[in-house]
Amino acid sequence: MSKIIVRGGNKLHGEVKISSAKNAVLPIMAACILSSDKCIIDDVPLLEDVFVISNILKSIGAEINIDKNSNKIVIDSSNIRDSMPDSELVKKMRASFLIMGPMISRFGHFKLSLPGGCNIGTRPIDLHLKGFNALRANIDVGHGYVEASVDKLIGNNIYLDFPSVGATENIMMAAVMAEGETIIENAAEEPEIADLGKFLNNMGASIIGAGSDTIRIIGVKELKGTTHNPINDRIECGTFMVAAAITRSKFKINRVNLEYLKPIIAKLTEAGVYIKPHGNSVIVDGNRDLKPIDVKTMPYPGFPTDMQSQITGLLATVTGTSIVTETIFENRFMHAAEMKRMGANIKIDGRSAVIEGVPRLTGAEVRATDLRAGAALILCGLAAEGETEISDIYHVDRGYVSIENKFKALGADIARVVN
Repeated sequence: MSKIIVRGGNKLHGEVKISSAKNAVLPIMAACILSSDKCIIDDVPLLEDVFVISNILKSIGAEINIDKNSNKIVIDSSNIRDSMPDSELVKKMRASFLIMGPMISRFGHFKLSLPGGCNIGTRPIDLHLKGFNALRANIDVGHGYVEASVDKLIGNNIYLDFPSVGATENIMMAAVMAEGETIIENAAEEPEIADLGKFLNNMGASIIGAGSDTIRIIGVKELKGTTHNPINDRIECGTFMVAAAITRSKFKINRVNLEYLKPIIAKLTEAGVYIKPHGNSVIVDGNRDLKPIDVKTMPYPGFPTDMQSQITGLLATVTGTSIVTETIFENRFMHAAEMKRMGANIKIDGRSAVIEGVPRLTGAEVRATDLRAGAALILCGLAAEGETEISDIYHVDRGYVSIENKFKALGADIARVVN
């Protein structure tokens, strides 16, 4: 098992380039099922989740070619024959569910083992299944599997009880070849959904409003192959912005889209961090007298839940009282106990964390409880006095490309070790 060792105290400097967004790439890879033509995805972050969904697609008959030199993936779904992917692969990652929409759309059937993923909450799939049912699919859940079948999907008006990203994406992919018009209301508005809509339209779909709260889809008879370059990773960018703040450093972040980062920039600016846009880059200066703030996670365009643990780590180093409220996932403060091992003063009260800033964090042996918690603990280690050893780092590898190398290039004393 790998661990990351961080010796804190170094100021960070220089430049870092942001990778493409895993949360954009995974649904796009799933969408390749919709066409029998080849699809090409450029500049793919070669993360564990990408390899897992590649293997899931292979298990149902797709041919996948990954060029690790150019970060290009070519997906050929022409030979897909099986509608039940390998159960062990599906259990590794919740995003496995993203193949449901494309499978029911193109083949009229799927059977899927209930998947796994980070242990941050229940994250039910009822909204996905209600959407398929509204499109006239028959759904059966039992014995650890979910199965759906339909002769012909029929467009419908679908109102989501909650703006679920996964449900929005799955229903979009199911509806693209349904008969007639589908309208999804109270849809999730994340930039990754807009990117999926762009990819599907390039395949020949007719989608208006992806990335807004109302999405209109006119079903088409077939989709063709296409080439796509995904959007950059706003959460990775936010993580590095917090890194500048927590280490009280100044450096440049390249390949960013400021439009996607508005809620993160707003909160960091409120805390006193100086942020200067520079074309497709941003200069972040955290070497300031920072102030406590209150943060509440919300669906996009609110403050992202995927940045909650990182901002919590930062506020643990800011004098005064801050309150962070988590509204998306009920079990996403597991990192607080690990941060307390490093000297953080955090008290959990229901869905809120009350944080009293301390003069300094101290290095300790901690465990990454989920993907973003692991990244937050690395940030805390960068700011801490002494050495921090972070285990269960495989969580972090699901969402960040060579995170230790990117920090090392900025001047951090960080290394990966294998036991």
